[in-house]
Order: sequence, then C-alpha cells, then structure tokens
Amino acid sequence: MSNFPAWKIVLIVAVTVLGMLAAAPNLLSREQAEALPDWLPHRQISLGLDLQGGSHLLLDVDTGALIRERLESMVESVRAELRTARIRYEQLGVGGTAVQVTIPDPAQRDQVEEILRKLDPGTTVDVGDNGRMTVSLTEKAIADRETAAIDQSLEIIRRRIDETGVREPTIQRQGRTRILVQLPGVDDPDRVKRLIGKTAKMTFHLVDDSANATDAARVPAGTMLLPMVEGQAAGGQPRQILVNKRVLVSGENLLDAEPTFQQNEPVVSFRFDSIGARRFGDATSHNVGKLLAIVLDNQVISAPRIREPILGGSGVISGTFSVTDARDLALLLRAGALPAPLTVIEERTVGAGLGADSIAAGKLAGVVGVILVAAFMTLVYGFFGVLANVAVVINIVMLLGALSLLQATLTLPGIAGIVLTVGMAVDANVLIYEHIREEIRNGRTPLSALDTGFARAITTIIDSNLTTLIAGIVLYAMGSGPVRGFAVTLSIGILTTMFTAVTVTRLMIFTWYRQARPRLLPI
Repeated sequence: MSNFPAWKIVLIVAVTVLGMLAAAPNLLSREQAEALPDWLPHRQISLGLDLQGGSHLLLDVDTGALIRERLESMVESVRAELRTARIRYEQLGVGGTAVQVTIPDPAQRDQVEEILRKLDPGTTVDVGDNGRMTVSLTEKAIADRETAAIDQSLEIIRRRIDETGVREPTIQRQGRTRILVQLPGVDDPDRVKRLIGKTAKMTFHLVDDSANATDAARVPAGTMLLPMVEGQAAGGQPRQILVNKRVLVSGENLLDAEPTFQQNEPVVSFRFDSIGARRFGDATSHNVGKLLAIVLDNQVISAPRIREPILGGSGVISGTFSVTDARDLALLLRAGALPAPLTVIEERTVGAGLGADSIAAGKLAGVVGVILVAAFMTLVYGFFGVLANVAVVINIVMLLGALSLLQATLTLPGIAGIVLTVGMAVDANVLIYEHIREEIRNGRTPLSALDTGFARAITTIIDSNLTTLIAGIVLYAMGSGPVRGFAVTLSIGILTTMFTAVTVTRLMIFTWYRQARPRLLPI
C-alpha cells in the first residue's frame, strides 16, 4: 500500500470524476441537459415503461396471410408458364394451403409436372387422378418464410417507431409469431398503433377498363376489384376499380418519400432507386394514355392518367390527405412495408401517475436502504465504516453515470438491482475490514495489516462478483422485459462495486494513513 503509484492514483480519480460527470445531467431537466454543449456529458437515464408510463402492445404476425400471398403469387407464375408453353389448363387456383390445377390432356401432364417442379425449390408436386396436380410448400419453406417475416417485421417496426421520436422503445420477439412493443412516454399511443399496424404495401398497377368494375362476378382472370379510399367516391357512393394483378413497380424499390404541398394541397412525393426508376419509366412509356392505379394495402389511393413517360424515377401521390395523413404515409413508405399483417392481441396503457408512484417508492426504498447500511457500517467499523459509506455513494453515482452513458433503460426491477448493489458493495468492504481485523489480532503492524487484508480479500471479492456477473449476463441474454432491467443494473453495479471496493476504498485509506500515521487502526 505504501507503494501506491502516482499513475494509478490519477487513473482512479479520473474514472471517478468521469462517472460523476456522466451522472450529473440527471440533476437537470431534459431541456437543460439537451442544451449542454456536445463536448459535455448530456445524456440522461432513460426510464422504462413502468416508470414514465406509455403503451404496451403485443402483436401477432399473420403468417397465414403471408403463405396465402405466396400461393397467390405462385398461381400467377403457373398461369404465365402454362400460357408460354401453350398448355391448356382448368381450375387453376389456391385450394387450402396449396396451388391446384387440372391438365385435361394426358400427353401434356409430364411436361407440366416438370414445369411445376422447377417453379419453386421449396415446393412439392403431387399428381392425382384425372390430371389434377397440387403444388404445396414444404414445411421447411413455410418455417423459413415465417422466421424471415418475423425478423423483417421487427426491423420495420423499429424503423417506424424511431421516426416518431419515441425514446428507448422495447421491440422484441415473443414466442413463435408474436412481437412485444413497449413505448415509454408516448403522447399519442393511438397514432403509433396505427403506424405499427399498417402493412403499408404499395404497388403500381394498370387499370383494366375492359370489364364492368361494378359487377364482381365478371372480374376477368388476372385482375382484381379494389375499393377506392375515402374521398375518391363518385356521387357520394363508394367506388371500386378493376386493376391488373401484375405489379408494374412495388414499394420495395422506393428510395425516399416526403410530405409536401402541391397547389396548396398536402401530397406525398416519392423517389425510386435505379431499378425502380427504370421499371417505372418503362411502365409509363409503354402505357401512355392509360390509368395507373397506386394501391396501398389493397386500396387504390389514386388512379391518375399517364400523360407522358415519367423517366426521372420520381412522382407524387395525391388524394384527400390531411397534413398528418401525408406525413404518416411518407413515414410508412420510408420505413418499408410489413411482410405480413399485424394484429394487436393485447394492449395496456401505463399512466404517468403510476410511473411517478413507482419512482417515489423506488427512491424511498433506496434511501432507506442506504441509510440503514451506512448506519450499520459506521457503528461496526467506525471511521473505516464512514470511508466505506463514501465509497458506496461513489459506487451509486458511477452506476447512474454508466446507465446514462450506455442509454440503458431503467425499470422498476432495475431500481431493485441498484438497492442490491448497495448491499453487495458493503459486503465487499466487510470482507476487507474483517481480514484487516484478523491480521491485527495476529499481531501485524497497521500498514502490514492493511496490505495483507486487502490482498487476502481481493481474490474472494473478484471470484464472488464474477460468478454473480455471469448470472447477470445469462439473465440479460435469456430474459425479457423486467428480468433484463434487473440484469442491466445488477451487471453494471457489480463492475462499479469491484472498482470502488478494490481501488477507491483502498486509495482513501492509503491517503488517510499517509497523513495520520496512526499507531492503531480505528476499526
């Protein structure tokens, strides 16, 4: 201890001061903290849903709709392949969870079977009686599509929520097809819910005016009858429009979308990437004079007439939009379309009052715990107990600073982890002090007792804290929600505890001993 190097003292003081500076912005209001210069720590602890209130949503991904959409697309592919091969077919369509088609000519069935087997590597083909053929997706293909849909939905939901400005949302998979979304501090949960739940799949189709769009029974093959959105009605009555199923350009090729104004009306301007721009240019060049339907989630937003080729890869979506509608539509298009519809199966709202009560209860528990622990340490260990109490305060401040720097979300179980950290920090000091007492009873000098006490205790402290840290890491990796909140503060608290118990307490005792040179240790 007498050979405490100067560089170690500087390093310990620097780390301690950095932790205090990182925690300091939590004493300010959010506006004051954001006004601080960028070179100063200005991040505050992010409070979880249970502390500041917000919205809790449990969503279910309709993977069945995803499979049905894939089968419908397969029907169009089968129709195109058979027409190209000039093969007559009957009763082509989706039956249950498979695509079915009948080939009347027995001489062509082997050729059709070969075509169907090459259509999609994730399918199986069964040939029945009378030329009835069934194309089914394999279990592996279905599982792969479901997993990909969940992962893509998580990413798209995260992008949509990030653009709304919600701080520290919790978005994670729960079960096989469900997604948990927690939005702390949202001021308009209904709007966020609408943004999350909207599929936002935009496609461009040609309008088919060869049939009567008011008669659903006369819808020709290869077309679909879609409703116009509100405000596009004729004579006050809802209107439907017949469009080709073939997609000219899809929203996957969108590069950007922004709300803007055109003739003092809110509109959404969009821009395609290079592939989309080429497809859009080809589509408008070959179909001048025809109507182009802009379809969003199986509803036609607008159907303008193509007056000239649009080669720049950009355009405008107009309609009866409000400013908010245009902004939300642009946000959805930028974030991308969900691969499958989402259904809200559970919704809870946590009021800010409940969060304030939780914070107050957590503060009270923390203050009472610290006071009782400080009183115990002072009574049992005297002056050394006071130094341990100072180290505990530094430990808590550094823990709060680490939470602020890492932008980890503090939850109610996280407050319990902080209170537990106080007890663990004191436990480390108790180990050190008891070893020092034992060395004094064995007849060692004060300096020798201090050195030996710290040396003997440090191994036990590191071993016990590392095993607890491993448990915290496992809790964070395998847990969710409140369990993770507890694991975060517990893990960070273990690291700060080892730092303060092994180095900060030792530095304070070393500094005091160099100044006082006592003949007996007050412990």
